[in-house]
Amino acid sequence: MRQLFQVWPSALNNDEILRIAELGESQPSSDGTVFSSHEEIQAFRSCTVRWLDNDWLASLLLSYVERANACGFGVTIDGRSEIQLVEYSAETGAHYDWHHDVLWSGQSDADRKLSITVQLSDSDDYVGGDFEFDEVQTNADFRSKGTVLVFPSYLRHRIKPVTGGTRRALVAWFFGPRWT
Repeated sequence: MRQLFQVWPSALNNDEILRIAELGESQPSSDGTVFSSHEEIQAFRSCTVRWLDNDWLASLLLSYVERANACGFGVTIDGRSEIQLVEYSAETGAHYDWHHDVLWSGQSDADRKLSITVQLSDSDDYVGGDFEFDEVQTNADFRSKGTVLVFPSYLRHRIKPVTGGTRRALVAWFFGPRWT
């Protein structure tokens, strides 16, 4: 049976989270953007990102993606990924409105197939900022530090506005042949 998501609560330990944070700090930050260049659509996302390209991290994330895929998704992935460390700050009302992670316009021979997010902050470090799926009801714990969540990239989801503190997460997308 296909599943809508796979979650591993508090799966990463503090040493792994610290190593990820250090990788992020070594990269420049920029404003998070979306696929569209239209200004009103860019307002869907307010956060800062740091792009990461690290073999250890890609391998760590791929291990969860492959387990999730084997247990519940059964899609073809080729191991290529894009990885971001994302920061949502209450100072800027950071959020990411309803979206999916696939660029449906077909501008390449591959699509994002599976998305993964890793919670890097303690849940009491911020207020708001909850991860939610659209049309998927769950009481799963996505806030605990070190929690790993994998889901098909076509599922609509959002990050609610952060109203206090700062939420940090790692997000990545794994590619495969275009959705048909």
